[in-house]
Amino acid sequence: QVQLAESGGGLVQPGGSLRLSCAASGSNFHINTMGWYRQAPGKERELVAIITRGGSTNYADSVRGRFIISRDNAKNTVYLQMNSLKFEDTAVYYCNAAGTQIWLQFSSWGQGTQVTVSS
Repeated sequence: QVQLAESGGGLVQPGGSLRLSCAASGSNFHINTMGWYRQAPGKERELVAIITRGGSTNYADSVRGRFIISRDNAKNTVYLQMNSLKFEDTAVYYCNAAGTQIWLQFSSWGQGTQVTVSS
């Protein structure tokens, strides 16, 4: 099974920045897309940003222009640079990876990392 390890969450002031990282590990797998989702208290999980192996990206309207998603295919790692953070960005951020493993499709989730924006 493909496992994801997230890091980089924490407490930051409004207007500040954080950089999240997510590394995939396992064997006999090929990741096609990676992305970040978030879930705030009392709300459903929502898409933040996704990126394909070729580098195509898509962002939620609420973060476009402030967040940047990138990946290092050689390291099987995806990043989320979060700038100009707002109170409403406070949530648990989850990494996702989708691809194939031994000719079968998979979708894996990380455990989540807490991001808190507070003054």
